[in-house]
Amino acid sequence: MASTKIADVIVPSVFNPYVVEKSTELSALFESGIIATVGELNVFGQKGGTTVAMPFWKDLTGAEEILSDVVPLGVDKITTGQDIAVLHARGKAWGVNDLAEALSGDDPMAQIAALVGDFWQRRWQTMLINILTGIFASASMAGNIHDISAAAAPDNIISANSVVDAMYKLGDASQRLTAFAMHSAVVAVLVKQGLIDFKEDRDGNPTLPYYMGKRVIQDDGMPVTGGVYTSYLFGAGAIGYADGGAPTPTETDRDSLAGEDILINRRHFVMHPRGIAWIGVATGVSPTNAELAIGTNWNRRYSPKNIRIVQFKHKIV
Repeated sequence: MASTKIADVIVPSVFNPYVVEKSTELSALFESGIIATVGELNVFGQKGGTTVAMPFWKDLTGAEEILSDVVPLGVDKITTGQDIAVLHARGKAWGVNDLAEALSGDDPMAQIAALVGDFWQRRWQTMLINILTGIFASASMAGNIHDISAAAAPDNIISANSVVDAMYKLGDASQRLTAFAMHSAVVAVLVKQGLIDFKEDRDGNPTLPYYMGKRVIQDDGMPVTGGVYTSYLFGAGAIGYADGGAPTPTETDRDSLAGEDILINRRHFVMHPRGIAWIGVATGVSPTNAELAIGTNWNRRYSPKNIRIVQFKHKIV
């Protein structure tokens, strides 16, 4: 009896949107609102190029004037700035002999899509950590950093007071911060301090952690160096996203000599910190994670309080 092959259960035109949906559905970054789809970024794949300029109007400045029947009012102007996002073009291929057969029970396409979707949401989190490392290595982002790690104990340890100080790096815009990304070891400390609340997930299970009303994203990829933990506070939509649509996003192949089925998945997308322009030059078609983590490749364009991200460096013991 012939066995079921990947090509028998994968319909590329159906599979790719399924994977895109699964990737976002599984991602806590999307679910928490940290990443939001941005319309201006959807031009990728339509006009060519690897970057897109996003002009914006700067806020009005200056002070009002005293009215006079002799001296006319001065005339100021409104100015513009320009944010710049970069395209990410990435892909992955999997070769298997028995995966399709093992997954050919209940809705095999859904099972495979879930596995590929899981893969991409993990890679997005790794990419985002590298982007955050890079933007906060830029001198232009100094105003959005709260670092207590060099203070004497216990002032260098995360606490409710130090988190409030980190939030207020944005001043009166601090209420825009809605999510908190941290290492699981930091979550454990806050749980012991009785500062984490657990809310129900979509299945009614109390598994979603919140801190000061902010959704907590746990990721052990968060940087830890010499006992110093780096956590991040985010506002909704701090990271802009758009799916660019690779020309051939999904296809299958077969290595007959090896008896191996191959599933290929390509993604063209934008994942961009709003208000911080990519000014680097990638060595390839799009930047690597290592290039994303270099500070000189980024430059802040929005005012600090309009950048909905705060970096918080601290210890836990």
